Amino acid sequence: MAGLVDKAKEFVTEKVANMKKPEATVKNVDLKEVTCQCITYKADVNVSNPYSTSIPICEITYTFKSADRVIAEGSIPDPGSLKANADTMLDVGVKVPHSVLMSLMRDIGADWDIDYELNIILTVDLPVIGNLNIPVNSKGEIKLPTLSSLMGGGTTTTT
Repeated sequence: MAGLVDKAKEFVTEKVANMKKPEATVKNVDLKEVTCQCITYKADVNVSNPYSTSIPICEITYTFKSADRVIAEGSIPDPGSLKANADTMLDVGVKVPHSVLMSLMRDIGADWDIDYELNIILTVDLPVIGNLNIPVNSKGEIKLPTLSSLMGGGTTTTT
């Protein structure tokens, strides 16, 4: 009987390993908001759901790094769900305290941008299987806001 149970476990494990899973990519990272406490960047994350049913997102966690240092991390609990058989665009807000940006002055340098690495984990709840973590990573440069953009007169660009 134990051999039959082991074979059943192997069969299910193999099927789960080979089934399609949701995939995510970071499409853009840009300035969202500047307040007295922090600068908030917005990461546009596109998630493809291959299933014919919507999937609830349990949580989004993120780690934002620059110059090999974590400059922001956080989580967004219960951000909604993924549309069935479609792509869903998620807006992940990353809050970076001003004090952290001041400590990165060497990286910022003359070009007034920061090189970043953004690591996001989407935790979704798949029926029968349970929670599944979908990692998505992005690297690039983000322009910091200039004095004119802080006063409402400019825009920022990112890569």
